Amino acid sequence: MTDRHERRPSVGTPISELQGPVGPGFSRPKHKRTFTGFGPAEIKSVEASLPENLREAWRKYSAAGFTTKDEFEKELVRHIETTLARSLYNCDDLAAYSGTALAFRDRLIIDWNKTQQRQTFADQKRVYYLSLEFLMGRALDNAMLNVGMKDAAKDGLKDLGFRVEDVISQEHDAALGNGGLGRLAACLLDSLATLNYPAWGYGLRYRYGIFKQEIVDGYQVEIPDYWLDFNPWEFPRHEITVDIQFYGTVRRYQDEDGKTVNSWEDGETVQAVAYDVPIPGYGTQTTNNLRLWSSKATSGEFDFQKFNAGDYESAVADQQRAETISAVLYPNDNLERGKELRLKQQYFWCAASLYDIVRRFKKTRRAWSEFPDQVAIQLNDTHPTLAIVELQRILIDKEGLEWDEAWNIVTHTFGYTNHTVLPEALEKWSVPLVQNLLPRHLQIIYDINLYFLQSVEKRFPRDREMLSRVSIIEESHPKMVRMAHLAVIGSHKVNGVAELHSDLIKTTIFKDFVEIYGPDKFTNVTNGITPRRWLHQANPRLSALIASKLGGYHFLTDLTLLDKLEAFIDDPKFKKEWVEIKTENKLRLAKHIKDTTGYTVNPKALFDVQVKRIHEYKRQQLNIFGVIHRYLRIKSLSPEERKKLVPRVSIFGGKAAPGYWMAKMIIHLINNVAAVVNKDPDVGDLLKVIFIEDYNVSKAEIICPASDISEHISTAGTEASGTSNMKFVLNGGLIIGTCDGANIEITREIGEQNIFLFGTLAEDVEELRHRHFYGDFQIDGDLAKVFDAIKQGTFGDAGNFAALVAAIVDHGDYYLVSDDFNSYIKTQDIVDEAFQNQDEWLTRSITSVARMGFFSADRVINEYADSIWNVEPLTES
Repeated sequence: MTDRHERRPSVGTPISELQGPVGPGFSRPKHKRTFTGFGPAEIKSVEASLPENLREAWRKYSAAGFTTKDEFEKELVRHIETTLARSLYNCDDLAAYSGTALAFRDRLIIDWNKTQQRQTFADQKRVYYLSLEFLMGRALDNAMLNVGMKDAAKDGLKDLGFRVEDVISQEHDAALGNGGLGRLAACLLDSLATLNYPAWGYGLRYRYGIFKQEIVDGYQVEIPDYWLDFNPWEFPRHEITVDIQFYGTVRRYQDEDGKTVNSWEDGETVQAVAYDVPIPGYGTQTTNNLRLWSSKATSGEFDFQKFNAGDYESAVADQQRAETISAVLYPNDNLERGKELRLKQQYFWCAASLYDIVRRFKKTRRAWSEFPDQVAIQLNDTHPTLAIVELQRILIDKEGLEWDEAWNIVTHTFGYTNHTVLPEALEKWSVPLVQNLLPRHLQIIYDINLYFLQSVEKRFPRDREMLSRVSIIEESHPKMVRMAHLAVIGSHKVNGVAELHSDLIKTTIFKDFVEIYGPDKFTNVTNGITPRRWLHQANPRLSALIASKLGGYHFLTDLTLLDKLEAFIDDPKFKKEWVEIKTENKLRLAKHIKDTTGYTVNPKALFDVQVKRIHEYKRQQLNIFGVIHRYLRIKSLSPEERKKLVPRVSIFGGKAAPGYWMAKMIIHLINNVAAVVNKDPDVGDLLKVIFIEDYNVSKAEIICPASDISEHISTAGTEASGTSNMKFVLNGGLIIGTCDGANIEITREIGEQNIFLFGTLAEDVEELRHRHFYGDFQIDGDLAKVFDAIKQGTFGDAGNFAALVAAIVDHGDYYLVSDDFNSYIKTQDIVDEAFQNQDEWLTRSITSVARMGFFSADRVINEYADSIWNVEPLTES
């Protein structure tokens, strides 16, 4: 009898040996297509067994993508009439979007199929990118541009009575991520495909994403973001399922050869179902795959016996419990049940992905020792760390390898990208929770830790303190599993995402590991962004202007070509058009602000933008305190003095995690300040405060091209890299920022005169924090006046903001808001002064764009490929 939790083999059958005809007049060998596909040798034998006339018929009618406007129109109308069952008379913008998306999807799928065949035939090393978030943004505009058919689609839609902009805006952003981590993953997938690397992304198919943010009475309210009502960009693979096990017990016994065997038994199983999303490269035939896993009950929809007995709720309980695993990104883990669901999500996704990767490798019939030569798995932060343990479990429990051989394979397969130096952001799971949910994995973690600590003890025999510092198990109450330590120990390379960040991880959180492994295990790959989306798609007029000067769009695949723009800095016609484009982009954002908030802003004002996750370390509170300071100053001036001021629009956007109360208070303060400032007749157009609700990729595409200055003002040493800083500068905006993350490298590339830096340096942060508690801590005088205004109820009930103020005044000002406040407002005065000299500002804007070539995601991927993955691009045939 087989164990009911045993992983299922392929549902396909091998090629039949039957000779002669199969069925009347049909001599094709009878076989089912296996959902795993075939290896290169099998494909050749299948192909050889097909009679020429069958091959000829297939070739004759094989699908081909449209290549002209007329062919696009034909596809569009066919989809609207047959797939959507609409007609000429009831075709609205949404139907036009759906039909257009389906036409482009067909085109991508033809390329996707050919890409998979090419990669299978080449049979070379593949990259598997594991990320809990993929913040993809809208897919239609990206697909149009990447296959070079946007103009054909625009003209075709116009013939049928639609504007391409209205059609594109119908698409719902894929709710598969939240912040920079997920957007980086999306940029890297775009570059992997554009550079022809064989690569797959693996993630979770969240039904509701994180949440849709609404602002009600100034507060963030979370509502479900059900984005899957119509998603033409995914392919359900209902035949690709993996049974994922939770709970249960581990039985240890000796087999007939006397070998100790560990069998994980009982518990419950949940089924992972695959959904595939095509990821097109720009100007290339490569279309890679993003595979997302959705959860469902293995037992079917519901318990029929319970249903018939009238117990309707518990009849569907299994299904509902299973489906919650892939329901929401980052369930609120302030509660114990939330923590368990989060860990379930992580194991579910890692186990399904590993099963897929191992199955694909086994098809090649190679020796296990070749696994790291064929497979590179990159862990995007600590969320997928359980993949390390799962691969070790597969190799020793399922495939029968010895521990050392298996561990050698594991450590040569994984690379780990760290995204934070904040100790509180490094994931830990309680040992009792892991013991209950994943009993076999906890045993393996303890074994990994034991062997690791033994090796450390041998090299550092007298350093007991080091053993407790580097142990995967933290000896707390309860004991905790440190996932970052496990990720470092189980990977062959660990990288930070900006030079400062990579240096900091080596001197702070992973200092001991550098001593153990040596510095070579730790490297840096500074983040980048895809210019296809963040310049060509978000700012098409600027992209076209650049192309007109550089002789074409080659800069989109070699961003270093932008440096040739410096030759046009004194070209009056070029500068005039540059200004017109910025003005047009500001008008577009002003319209969006009017439509969504009701506030009218002056497009001639300085647009000052801070859009990103709301978090104390990113210091939106410093920004809004600065805005209050500006407001109080305007109020104190005479009407004559006010005329000399530079009008400013302060724009905020971003979501606070549902359980992060302090971040929600920052949003509340921003909105309350907006309600007061924007209606004050003394202020008029001199200052407007805007909070853009439900910030996402599509809104970023409107916001980035419109900014004059953007704020990247994290406490030095807390932001790993940041990528929105790159997006703003690539669109001709300048930065006010701290010496943190990638700001430092941006400064080095574009020149100190083109960026406004302020604030404490990373090396002084700890000393200042120490002084706050044990020295003489004085609140900055200007900041004290801001706090007085808040306490007097100027912006609503002061009690609502007491904790925000107390964090700085009474609780040590961990993020150094007071220390940096004076430097911040003085630097903002320098920004005002610089903005008044528009010609000089324009020169800075053009120079900055010209020097942004380093920050392309293509450069990032080539660095990973060379220094971490050891993979080659697949040359197109």
